[in-house]
Amino acid sequence: MAEQKATNVTWHDHRVSSEDREALKGHKGCVLWFTGLSGAGKSTVANTVDHKLHAIGKHTYLLDGDNIRMGLNKNLGFSAEDRTENIRRIGEVAKLFADAGLITSTAFISPYKADRDLVRALLPEGEFIEIMVEASLETCEARDPKGLYKKARAGEIKGFTGIDAPYEAPENPELVLDSNSKGIDDLADEVIAYLQAKGFLS
Repeated sequence: MAEQKATNVTWHDHRVSSEDREALKGHKGCVLWFTGLSGAGKSTVANTVDHKLHAIGKHTYLLDGDNIRMGLNKNLGFSAEDRTENIRRIGEVAKLFADAGLITSTAFISPYKADRDLVRALLPEGEFIEIMVEASLETCEARDPKGLYKKARAGEIKGFTGIDAPYEAPENPELVLDSNSKGIDDLADEVIAYLQAKGFLS
């Protein structure tokens, strides 16, 4: 847990509640936390879910790992400590977005279970939806959309998840998406069906 360094600060309760914002939007806010190896399809599935929800009038936002590292987290690298801080920051941002009533998708490798659990603990019960985008290392290496596995195998990238850095798969995710054998639209529809079944879309 990050240390509270600022002193003389006071939490202010707002007159407009999370429930008020959800009522205005006509649906509930939550965090869809897509996790998995590089190349598993996290960003592609999350982007498709975001697009499909937007098309049916839902208020959404997508926080993507690479995009966040070009702005908010551009001062962080890929050491274990920086990965933890990367996830802590995005967890706090996602919490704010969900509180605003947005269905918030995040696409991050987020390889450490403890880091994901810390984000889960930030949110009200049921609002953190951990989604394992499951694809074998062989599948991800065959796809290698950014050429990162090739570089990691050649020793050009150190600390690459799945090669010389660990990935701790979720033990009890809310959803497991089989990216080895199913298409993107089918996987996105599974996520939307889950949201519908759990009452987030109304």
